[in-house]
Order: sequence, then C-alpha cells, then structure tokens
Amino acid sequence: MLKDARGNDVTTDNPVAVAAINKMVDQWLGYGQAASAVFEGVAADPRCVMALTLGAVLNLCLESAAGVRAALPLLQKARLYVNKASRREQLWLLAVEAWAKGDTDLAVRLHLDIAEGWPRDLASVKLCQYHQFNQGDAAGMLAVIDAVLPAHRDDPHAHGMRAFALEECGRLRDAEMAGRYAVELRRREPWAHHAVAHVMAAEGRLDEGIDWLESHAETWEDCNSFMLTHNWWHLALMYLDRDDAAGALDLYDQRVWGVWKDYSQDQVNAASLLWRLDLRGVPVGNRWRDVARHVAAREADHLEPLLDLHYLMALLRAGMDGQANRLIAAIEAQAAKARRHRRAAWAEVAAVAAHALADHAHGRFAEAAAALEPILPRLSLLGGSHAQRDLLVQTYVDAGLKSRRAGDAPASGLGALLRERARSRPTVARHFRDLACLARLDGAIPSAVAAEHRAEALARTYAV
Repeated sequence: MLKDARGNDVTTDNPVAVAAINKMVDQWLGYGQAASAVFEGVAADPRCVMALTLGAVLNLCLESAAGVRAALPLLQKARLYVNKASRREQLWLLAVEAWAKGDTDLAVRLHLDIAEGWPRDLASVKLCQYHQFNQGDAAGMLAVIDAVLPAHRDDPHAHGMRAFALEECGRLRDAEMAGRYAVELRRREPWAHHAVAHVMAAEGRLDEGIDWLESHAETWEDCNSFMLTHNWWHLALMYLDRDDAAGALDLYDQRVWGVWKDYSQDQVNAASLLWRLDLRGVPVGNRWRDVARHVAAREADHLEPLLDLHYLMALLRAGMDGQANRLIAAIEAQAAKARRHRRAAWAEVAAVAAHALADHAHGRFAEAAAALEPILPRLSLLGGSHAQRDLLVQTYVDAGLKSRRAGDAPASGLGALLRERARSRPTVARHFRDLACLARLDGAIPSAVAAEHRAEALARTYAV
C-alpha cells in the first residue's frame, strides 16, 4: 500500500502510479487539461485498480457511447485484481461499473458510502455530485459536500463544489460567500468563478457578473474545453441579458464553439447559446449546420435527457428533420426502457419537451406552449443547472407570446411567469418587453406602457 496526496490508501507498490493518480485527481477537480495523466499510472502498474478505474472515469466523462465502450476494458481489467484492493477502491470500482451500466442511482449510493468512510476522497465526492447534478438532486449535492467539508476546510475545490450546490439549492447569499472564499484560497478556481456567476445572473447583477467573469478569464486558458467554453458561455448569456446580442455572438465564435467540437458539453454550450440567439431574433447564419454535423454522430448515445434535447435543437435548427425525427423516436424508446430512477425524466419530461421543441422549430407555437407549460415545474428531473434548463422556459415564453399574437388562447400560466421573472431579475429589459407584449395583446394598455418604459430605461442604461 502507498498513499495518495489526500492520505487515501492505494493498492500498488509503484510510486509512479500514485503520482499519476494524484495528477489526474488534481487536474480533474481543477478542470485542467492533463487528467489523462492517469493512464501513465495504468502503464506503470497495469494491476492498479484505482488507476484503471479512474481511467474508465475519464472515458465515461466523454458522455458518449464510444466513451462507454472505451471504459469497459479498463473496468474488466480492474475486476481481475479487485480482491487485493482496499475497500475504498472496491467501492470505487463498483460505483463506476454501475455508472457504465447506466445505474447512476446505485453509483450515488456507493459514492456516499465512500464519503462516509473516507471523507478525504474529494474526487469521489465530485463524481457523486456529477451524478446528482444529472439527476436534478441539488439537495443531495449539498448534503454530500457538507458531510465531508470538515476534512477540507482549506481546500478551494471543496468550497467551489459547495458554492455551486448552494446556488442550485437557491441559497444564493451562502453560495456567493462560499465561492468567493474558494477564490480567496486560490484565484484559479474556475468552478467557483462559475458558481458566483450563477448567483449574479440569477439576481440580475449583470454588470457585476460581467466584471467578475472577465476579471478571472485569464485563469481559464489551461482549463479543459468544458470549463473553458462553459464560463465563456455564462458571460455570453449576461451579454444577451444586457441586450448585447452582437457581443454574445462574438463570444460564440471566439470562445464558446470550436475548442473540442466532438465533445458533448461543448456541443451543449453551442446549441444552447444559438437557440437563445434565435429566440431573440438574432441571425446566426450557417452556424447551426456546423453544430449539427458534430451532433449527428450521437444518434445512439442517449446517456442523459438534457444532452439529447440540446442535440435535437441543433438538428431542428439545421433543417435536418429526418434525423431530428429519429432522435425524437429514440428519446421515446429510451423512455420506455429507462431505469426506474430515470424513467420519469425521460418519459414524462424529455419526450414531451422533444416534441415541443419540434413544434416550436416548425412554427406550431400553440402546441409547443401547451406541451411545455405542464412540465415546467418538473424540469429539474432533466438534470443540469437552473441556467441550462431556463432555455426551455424561454422557449415556452416565446411560444406563448407568438401563439397569442396568432389569436390562440394564451398559455394560462404565462402572465404569472413573466411577472415573476421581472420581479426576480429587474435589471433584464427582455422580461419587461415580454410583459409589455402580453399586456398589449390582452388589451391592458397601462400595464404595457409601464413595462415598456421600464425596458427603455434599462436599455438606455446599458447603452451608456
């Protein structure tokens, strides 16, 4: 037995293998580019269960069927030596095997066991949060990091992880404090930058959020493609909220799309930003075609419902209706065979949202609004963050307003939703324009004028 950098036993007598594990964990927690160093550990000790298992983790993080296929031989090899491994390593292997089989509910339970027995294993907590995030379990994300926090009081990664969990739980003040503390401990802490940006966006603190992200952006250059493009994506959303569509489109071209076009999260960031620009009426040229070409290979993946919905957006907007229809059918097929803990997410939310996105893309706005309205309270089942899922809310708003203009009955909850969006983020002119539009369509002229005046005042502020 040797010990890793956090004091956990590793079943190997090869220090090169342990050094590779340490580097992988450090890079993975910090969203660096060199996490693949773990394969140096596999080469140094081909019987090291921990190195083999972490190698499988990196392949599964590709979020693709190909990644699963690449992970399986590593897991099978680790299984050959598992009897000589420590209990912590055995639990790791069981958890990652469960993940590879799609049983992330079991994986979470096993990572919780590791957190209880080995609280210094922060990589296991991070992976636990990853699964909980994909299941929409924000409370679980917070509970697991809080349980181990006494063992990581001075670790910026731990405080960044806690900050994001707090934000997803709606505890915005606590989230900002935790995120800022993580950055005090280590300025290059991109997950904490990301968590604080979430808080500022949720509260409509746009100028402050832009300053926050731009002032830390130079520390992202050595981040992996997900973290690099995702933080720039958040900045682009803030530009959009300040009515700077040109700035958002420039960030798309320069920062959001193009780092690793074959990676799922880069594709999600690109599709999400382009769909938002489309909803604003911003011409995006042939950009959809490029994204669609890269998601076209994902027709057989179906690992997470929120991923599939973003792939569908690209296919729909690129006019690839045949492939879009096949993806919708595949989502429905996945819903029928999904594991119990994910069945509602696929069958009752994702499949409905998929048809709604197709309706919206083809101008059937009343149908899109009618389909989306009842699932809005359940969007968390899709996983992802509030900011990512808000795209479906924005689609509902757009569909509801357009269907009302066409003379269809308005979505029943649209007015209340728009008022709440304007109340919670009173600095976003778009919310007041939407309110004014609905008020005029309903003949409430004084309310429309008041909302229009508010939107104009905000626009003048941005222009200055």
